[in-house]
Amino acid sequence: MKENLILSAEDQALVALVNLLCAEGYRFTTVTPLTQARVNKRKENEWAKDLVGVFGWSRQFERTLLPNQLFSLMSAADVVETGTESCRARIRVSVLDGQPFVHSAYPTLDANSVFFGPDTIRFVKTINRFLKTEQKFLVRAADVGCGAGPGAIAIATSAPFAEVSMLDINPLALRYARVNAVVNRVDALAVQSDLLNGVSGSFDFIVSNPPYLMDRQRRSYRHGGGRLGEGLSLEILRQSISRLSPGGTFLLYTGSAIVGGMDGFLREVRDLLAGSRFEWSYEEIDPDVFGEELETPAYATADRIAAVVLTVTEPRR
Repeated sequence: MKENLILSAEDQALVALVNLLCAEGYRFTTVTPLTQARVNKRKENEWAKDLVGVFGWSRQFERTLLPNQLFSLMSAADVVETGTESCRARIRVSVLDGQPFVHSAYPTLDANSVFFGPDTIRFVKTINRFLKTEQKFLVRAADVGCGAGPGAIAIATSAPFAEVSMLDINPLALRYARVNAVVNRVDALAVQSDLLNGVSGSFDFIVSNPPYLMDRQRRSYRHGGGRLGEGLSLEILRQSISRLSPGGTFLLYTGSAIVGGMDGFLREVRDLLAGSRFEWSYEEIDPDVFGEELETPAYATADRIAAVVLTVTEPRR
């Protein structure tokens, strides 16, 4: 195991907690925040009745609901809030393609919250599909703004001999990413980095699923900046294409606000890559995500927000 993956006592407890959940047959698929709110609002869902209610739906629970070993691990990992009448987990655990991932509890209101949801599922499936189709031999790869680490872990699972870096500016994200790498038995380095600024050298494969919404509170896990949320995605594109090895690929999963039928992010990408040596493709993979955002002032002129995938490849010399 890499030195980077030597865990603190708290993180060892968190690994043991997740492993125990898996041994109990735990399964949960994280839904959108709006769906989670709607389901939790049902009267019968006020209190958790099982492990999924505690670690998936983020419901309050009575201390006696959990076995002593499980609750002790939660306490040792510092992932439980205890009150006079109820308790609540500070984490959720989602399972994607048989792999468990720790991330932030619902609702994700804190600025340092670590997001995981349907976007994550599409992101990971896009990475897996790309690696299966291209059959690239990877020496060095990076997940920029890794969050809980699902992109990097997907790469490390597919390419176990590659040096894979999980890059994020958020210490909590790096904690969860490091734990998730250990739980899923892959080697991946958790590195605190502002985009690619904290690492050196070139990469065969760079992936990113950055925040792409306009958030009035400017929370780092959600706010993309720019005109309509595209700012961070464009900056990651600029940095990543300058760090690709010959034959290397940058894969970006992001969102784009469509205004008057026009994709503004695609227009920016075309301008940025016009006349360059790079080979690239762009695909809209979901025409309508986060529709509730259209009710906010930032998206008053938008028709919809689409999920898109951009791939940019540095030709071999």
